[in-house]
Amino acid sequence: MAPHSPLPVDPIAEARRQWIAHEWEDAADGMAAVTSIMRAHQLMLARVDGALRPFGLTFARYEMLRLLAFTREGRLPMSSATTRLQVHPASVTNTVRRLEQDGLLRREAHPQDGRAAILTLTDEGRDLAERATHALNAKVFEQIGLDADELRSLAHIIARLRRRAGDFTDPRPMPEPL
Repeated sequence: MAPHSPLPVDPIAEARRQWIAHEWEDAADGMAAVTSIMRAHQLMLARVDGALRPFGLTFARYEMLRLLAFTREGRLPMSSATTRLQVHPASVTNTVRRLEQDGLLRREAHPQDGRAAILTLTDEGRDLAERATHALNAKVFEQIGLDADELRSLAHIIARLRRRAGDFTDPRPMPEPL
């Protein structure tokens, strides 16, 4: 997204005002919240895309590499990757195919399930994940535009919204070891 000059008025605040003027007051705050989240998503995605472009990565490809790099051995069943990334299996298959073509991961047969695959990060994939992570940290994650308390509050609020929408459940307490 090309840089632009700030608008003289917040269009979402104006839309909220219009919602109220049209007697949709009960929905005005929800509309403003949803629209604000969607606009913030556009802004953040543009920054992420800009940081990843020099590495030839999309965010989906980066997420897969980073997920594998977080594992102890750089290996994960493809079905686990699909679950953890919260995307459709077809999207994961497409992402894996591209990363495999670029030599960044390998798809191997699952040792116990002939229908399943294990994804294995290559040394090149691990190196790229590390370099891309450093760029994302420096250009995006460390410069969001909010202070630490605001970032934590925002993350907690959005987590509550996600949990209430059924995106995840709180982990159950683990029993004390015997």
